[in-house]
Formats: sequence, C-alpha cells, structure tokens
Amino acid sequence: MISKIYEILSRSPIFRDISPEKIEEMVTRFRYNIRTYKKGNTITLRGEPCEELMIVIKGTVKGEMIDFKGKAIEIEMISAPRPLAPAFLFGKHNRFPVDVVASEEVVLLSIPKSSLINIFQSNATVLNNFLNIISDRTQFLSDKLWFISFKSIKEKIAHYILSLLKKGKNTVMLPKNQQELSEFFGVTRPSLSRVFAELEKENILFYDRRKIIIKDRDKLNEILKEDL
Repeated sequence: MISKIYEILSRSPIFRDISPEKIEEMVTRFRYNIRTYKKGNTITLRGEPCEELMIVIKGTVKGEMIDFKGKAIEIEMISAPRPLAPAFLFGKHNRFPVDVVASEEVVLLSIPKSSLINIFQSNATVLNNFLNIISDRTQFLSDKLWFISFKSIKEKIAHYILSLLKKGKNTVMLPKNQQELSEFFGVTRPSLSRVFAELEKENILFYDRRKIIIKDRDKLNEILKEDL
C-alpha cells in the first residue's frame, strides 16, 4: 500500500508534474500520517484547527454545513487524490470551514504544516502547485457564496443548470441524481421534484432522470434576474 501511495500522490494537484519516486524522496524525509475512516465517520468538524494538509488517497469525503434547522447542506464532494481545505491551512484563523464526513471507506495522508513548509522550501513545483490550488479554491468559494445567496429553489436550479450548459448546446447531463441534488441544494427531494415539474409545465426545460433539455434558455436566465 505504501508504494502505491506515491503513485496516487503523483496524480494529486499538490504534486502535479512530480514523479512518484521524487514524491517518496520528499515525503519520507519529513513526518506524515496515514489514517483510515469508515463510511459515515466524521473526519473533522467545522471550527476545528487546520494544522495538517490532508490528501484523500482512497475514497470520497463530503464537506457539509448544518443549517439553523439542523439540516445538513452539502458543500462539496472531494475524491482521491484531492486535498482537503488547503486554503485554510495558513492564516490567523486556520480552521476547517465545514464538517468533513467519509462518504465511503476513506484513506487520508496527513502532512503537518511544519513538514509541508519544509517541502515547499525543497521543491518550488510543490509550492507553485499549492498557490494555484489556493487561487482556484478562492474562486470556487466565491461562486459557492453567490449560489447560496439565491433565495428560491428555482433560482438555485437555474444557476446550476446554466453553469453546466456548454456553449451552443441545449442538453445537460446532471452529475448528481435527485437525492444528491436535494442534499446539494439543502432542500427536500419532493420540493426539488415539484420545482422541476413547474419548469417543465412552463415549457422552460424537459427533465428525465439526469438528462435535461433546455427549451427556453432566455426564460431560464430570467429566473436569476427576478430577485435582482
């Protein structure tokens, strides 16, 4: 398993363009830990100190927040070999922004901050990769905040579909099923189904399982303008 870890790490954005052999040479020089979690285990809670760079070696974890009603709202699914909350590792308030839960059996490799700094100093490629990841995460969180600001389910659905729609196309294949979508939007599955039915009745789109055909893109865009 140990030798395979470096092959997996070579596909991680943190170690992009670095060979497994070079990664093994760097990582084994410093302290690191490997931990295993069962499905449903809480890996970390929102507000806990972020003192290690955690990289998913196997499986998928879910970042989620609990709203004032006690309902879990999915923020993001993170699969191997991506890192967890790299943008929150440094700074004055370096704490996890969400709860992190194992969606299946998960193996994590954790590098303490002090060891990571030593790796940065020894390899400029890792440092450059890390800075690029932070920049990308900042953009993602900005988009996520904008998404959460939408008040209605219809607005959230419209934004989500339009974000997936490619230029010149009118068909979207959803990457999530209806149950996963309801968790992602923080709503009940019946409520989600009702809104999709309304959009079909208004002849804005056709919805069949994960396939969506856009019938009126202008009306879909107008939904986002209604609350402006």
